[in-house]
Amino acid sequence: MRVDIFDFELPEERIALRPVSPRDSARLLTVQDGRIRDHVVRELPEILQPGDALVFNDTRVIPARLGGIRRRGEAQARIEATLHMREGPDRWRAFLKPAKRVNVGERIQFGHDGESCFLGTLEATVAEKGEGGEALLVFDFSGPVLDEAIAAAGHMPLPPYIAGKRAEDARDEVDYQTIYAREEGAVAAPTAGLHFTPELMQALDAAGIERHFVTLHVGAGTFLPVKVDDTDDHRMHSERGEVSAETAEALNAVRARGGRIVSVGTTSLRLLESASQRTGVLEAWSGATDIFITPGYRFRTVDVLMTNFHLPRSTLFMLVSAFSGTETMKRAYQHAIGNDYRFYSYGDASLLFRDDQS
Repeated sequence: MRVDIFDFELPEERIALRPVSPRDSARLLTVQDGRIRDHVVRELPEILQPGDALVFNDTRVIPARLGGIRRRGEAQARIEATLHMREGPDRWRAFLKPAKRVNVGERIQFGHDGESCFLGTLEATVAEKGEGGEALLVFDFSGPVLDEAIAAAGHMPLPPYIAGKRAEDARDEVDYQTIYAREEGAVAAPTAGLHFTPELMQALDAAGIERHFVTLHVGAGTFLPVKVDDTDDHRMHSERGEVSAETAEALNAVRARGGRIVSVGTTSLRLLESASQRTGVLEAWSGATDIFITPGYRFRTVDVLMTNFHLPRSTLFMLVSAFSGTETMKRAYQHAIGNDYRFYSYGDASLLFRDDQS
């Protein structure tokens, strides 16, 4: 499938650099049976039905952007690493920038751009190099000690379309984390969940709408552009996740009694679809998924998707096109652009109802 099918013009001013406050005052565009309507996120309890179940991704973003220095004798070069998948107690896959300055076997000293962190110097060896600036870093620390060192030396990994326009600050430590974040390991936020407040959660409970949690540690690969001309040639980066037996059983019961599964974010959706059988029955699941959803995919489990507005030509715009129809989503995005909706991680949201004819 041609990638340019999923292209559209997005004015720069539509990219949100800060979230609205309170979080649930963000706008919400609903797309159902080809109809497009304007709402606000706090209206979600009235839009959904009693017996529906929201599925949240409870991953927690870690300070995964590390500034460091690579030294060769007297020469040195600054290196930035964005961790994106843990491979073991002492090792992470990361995207290096600039990657060409680093060779396999070389050492990088991290922590406040080469200065010391509270545990002393945080150093790693480049064990492997891959495509697109990816590398495997093996750290001198391991396990919880490495986690503490990364927390001390790292910065919140804001998406490139925000980080390229302003510096990260203390507000982002709160803004770029969901209120229910629990399982540490993500290097990008599950951004649809950023709209939820304690007050909205209470209203959903009162409306008889269930909530359940899965965990998918979102990787930096979610921001990588699609550089090929055909979707068949694109390689998705894997992300690790888990659906517990308890959650699978609860969601199967929701569907059995006629309720709808409402995925909060594309991360929850990709995990649920990875954990489902062809019949739509969910099973306990744990592992890495690189599922790539494009138009023609037949969804097994998720009935409704809440998600933010995505980049042109991105895998996520392909996913929402598969869910609600390519032409419908192009119309919805043009409506959003024309009506001043805010795009991307800190932007507004959409609520999409599955179109099985797409």
